This record gives sequence, C-alpha cells and structure tokens, in this order.
Amino acid sequence: MPNISQIDVHKVNEFLEEGSATIVDIRDSASFAMGHIPSALSLTEENIEEIIGQLDKEKTLVVCCYHGISSQGAAGYLMSKGFKDVHSMMGGFEAWQQNYPSEQ
Repeated sequence: MPNISQIDVHKVNEFLEEGSATIVDIRDSASFAMGHIPSALSLTEENIEEIIGQLDKEKTLVVCCYHGISSQGAAGYLMSKGFKDVHSMMGGFEAWQQNYPSEQ
C-alpha cells in the first residue's frame, strides 16, 4: 500500500474554507446522518462506484472515518482508483467535533 498522507482537522478546515478539497466520510450512514463535516459526502459500499465516477480525480480528496484509522485504507484504495492527492484525516470525526461544528 502506498504511503498515505495524514493531515489534521485544522488543515481540513482550511481546505473547506478555500473550497479546494472534497471530503468523503466513510462512517456508516446512520452516524453520518447524526453529524458530519459540512459539505462532506457519505461514501459507503453501496455508493462508492457512483461517487468515484462523479469526483474530479485531480482535486484534493480527504477521507474521514471515526478515529482516523480506517480512513487510511480507504485513502489507499482511492489512490489505486486514480485519485492523485488523497489524505487521511488524523483523529477522524471525533477530532473534528472537538474543534469545529458539524452539520446534520
């Protein structure tokens, strides 16, 4: 597996403010519905092929999970599908909630 770039929630927030990255959340649908990073897309086994087909593979992509562990594997998978600039968010959604508001 390639070396996965890990970034903190503050960098993710910068990306959001700039509109320079797409955030994908790989947590289950119920958890996503209860709260997620603003503008994040819910990426599940059911919709992954559809989402991959719609996203710009040249745009920065940030993968978020619960605690920043499973997002690393998902980031590697997305890189294998042709995404060029993929990052795993350290600490996952738990870290986001401690620093920034979420939306439902």
